[in-house]
Amino acid sequence: MARAGKANRDLIKALKVELKKAADPAKSEPMRAYMKSSMPYHGVNMPLRRKVGKALFKGYPLETAPEWRATILELWDTAKFREERYAAIDLAEVKSYDAFRTQASLPMYKHMIKTGAWWDYVDPITSHGLGFLLRNNPKSMPKTMRTWARAKDMWVRRSSILCQLSLKEETDLKLMHDCMEPSFGTDEFFLQKAMGWALRQYAWKNPEAVIAYVKKHRSELSKLTKREALKNVIKDGSIKEIP
Repeated sequence: MARAGKANRDLIKALKVELKKAADPAKSEPMRAYMKSSMPYHGVNMPLRRKVGKALFKGYPLETAPEWRATILELWDTAKFREERYAAIDLAEVKSYDAFRTQASLPMYKHMIKTGAWWDYVDPITSHGLGFLLRNNPKSMPKTMRTWARAKDMWVRRSSILCQLSLKEETDLKLMHDCMEPSFGTDEFFLQKAMGWALRQYAWKNPEAVIAYVKKHRSELSKLTKREALKNVIKDGSIKEIP
């Protein structure tokens, strides 16, 4: 992907060096096998990776939004180990760069979603990246998410379905429905699961609305989606069985 700014290659190099130093070969293969990843792992767990990243992000500050995006993309695209891509996602979430997280970052997020093409990448980018943009651009972002909901790429579709996971009481129910409905009837596990997850999250706020929606669309939703959507309301007794 073309980059408008110049990446901070000193930061990228330092991240790769420090992650390699932190490697634990005993963990690398189990981590790779669990994630079914073709890209190898160093064997660095999340707390240690974030500790490494936090120190380096502070030590190599980025001055502009184009530099921030270019650094994330270059780290992402040149990664040889999965933790390096996780570090790119961590950099995208650094709070001190919130001012850089504008809709100009949408092409970056979309590139990462399409090239990452697995849930461990897509879901945090979606929840924290797209969710942040939705909260701060409530008039323009919904249109983009409705477009993404009809994308050919399954992971782009998944991201539109899950984009409101972090919004809680700010969730736009109509937007959630609009992003799910183009995927009704899909055989894709990760889309079925995403629809159930989005509904289950909203059920914490309004279980009655979720029960009514599942009942209304019982013939269009997969068994997996319905089971995931109603998991918590069945536990608390709001409903006894899946429609």
